[in-house]
Amino acid sequence: MSHSSLIPAAEFALAPTMEYAGVRLEQLAPSHAPDLAEAVAAGRLDEAWFATTPSAQQMNANIAQRLASQAAGTMAPFAIIDTSTDKAVGATTYLNIDAANRRVEIGSTFLAVAAQGTGINPAAKFLLLRRAFEELGCYSVAFCTHWHNEASRAAIARLGARQDGVLRNHKYDPVTGTLRDTVVFSILPHEWPAVRTQLEARLRRHGRI
Repeated sequence: MSHSSLIPAAEFALAPTMEYAGVRLEQLAPSHAPDLAEAVAAGRLDEAWFATTPSAQQMNANIAQRLASQAAGTMAPFAIIDTSTDKAVGATTYLNIDAANRRVEIGSTFLAVAAQGTGINPAAKFLLLRRAFEELGCYSVAFCTHWHNEASRAAIARLGARQDGVLRNHKYDPVTGTLRDTVVFSILPHEWPAVRTQLEARLRRHGRI
């Protein structure tokens, strides 16, 4: 995408409905809270000390916070819907939006334990990356995770993202009193075709396409 065809910055904070391989991403809304609270509670997802997944009790407030960030233009929050049940099984976002530099980060993601390993996550990532590169014309899509979140680091690497580096003592967590080392990965436009092919192969193995 050329500079002359770049779309308005406000477009980055929109969360349009996208569907592929039995997964639908749609604008996050308060109506998703019951499904998401159930998903978090069932898998005890909020108990991992190195993650920031909201508890079931915090879900309404977390959704409100994400929507406030969207209104400020810094986030585009999505609910992850399993089309076989039409239930929300997780949430994900574009965050730290930098429209001027055509850069977004994919993160603040959580997924029900029952949905993990089913192809739902790669389908959601496919939709987010396709929009980022093919619709928004991003120059870079970033992924950041805690150094101690080895499962997340491995999952990001499986996407085909390259590790840019580690930001040491990057964030302070007042809940645990610990400092987070953040591992930064990214995918660039010229890498997207190979990443797309790899994601499609994974979805075929899951029988989703």
